[in-house]
Amino acid sequence: MSAILEPIAAPTDPAARPETASGRRLVWWRELILVAAFYAGYSFIRGQFGSGADHLAEASANAQRVVDVETRLGIFNEHSLQRLVLHWPAIIRALNIFYGMFHFAVPVFVLAVLFVKAPARYRRSRDILAATTGLALVGFSLFPLLPPRLLCTCPLGAPLGSGADGGFVDTLARYGGFWTFGSHGVGAVANQYAAMPSLHFAWSLWCAVALYPFVRRRWARILVVAYPALTLVAIIVTANHFWLDAVGGAVVFGVGYGLVRLVHVARIPRWSEDSVQVLAPLQTEAVP
Repeated sequence: MSAILEPIAAPTDPAARPETASGRRLVWWRELILVAAFYAGYSFIRGQFGSGADHLAEASANAQRVVDVETRLGIFNEHSLQRLVLHWPAIIRALNIFYGMFHFAVPVFVLAVLFVKAPARYRRSRDILAATTGLALVGFSLFPLLPPRLLCTCPLGAPLGSGADGGFVDTLARYGGFWTFGSHGVGAVANQYAAMPSLHFAWSLWCAVALYPFVRRRWARILVVAYPALTLVAIIVTANHFWLDAVGGAVVFGVGYGLVRLVHVARIPRWSEDSVQVLAPLQTEAVP
């Protein structure tokens, strides 16, 4: 691991060490409880706007709006891209596994790396992830959206406004993966209308931005940059998202990143002024 990640030297920039200066130490079990509590709250709130007959009409209408906008922009080609890849079932299954597993595994890995290698930056990155996820919840609640795979006369789905079937394939249901929305009660608790914004894409951007500064090997940097690109391919080919969902994911990540940066930078001057006032007398006394 140390051969891949840059060793993190003690930062000289005050912007890189506000948490260290505050005297608050990171404790792994406390952070684990915090992350678990946040995710439990996120899952509960997300589930309140879950799949159901009361949301189907609105989610279907919003899907038609997204299709109309993409058609006007000339980017409504998700169906054509999926059909190209359907000729290789092994690739489809691999993308299903990637979609279902890496979305959770990679952020956990990145948080662990930051916790160990860059604790002074860990809190800021964690807060950015939390802000991004919170903003996504707002999108899920205000804009329920059928994913492309549900543009059909199928359970929890509906055809396009014209009555035409979208022609998309639910690759999880047909080709399988680690799980499907219809297995082990997943469909009953998962919000299948939470397509806008794409949290898969938003989290993948967060992972790349958070991890890239600490990667030293060229091949590892290529993997870090390729991760959001592969995530984008996966969410489109598996018909779990539209292009505009990915745009929405990028927007919530950008806004979350900006908000947290502003909050953390706003704390730096106060810390710096207090430190100067405290250390100045000590420095004066130390002069012979």
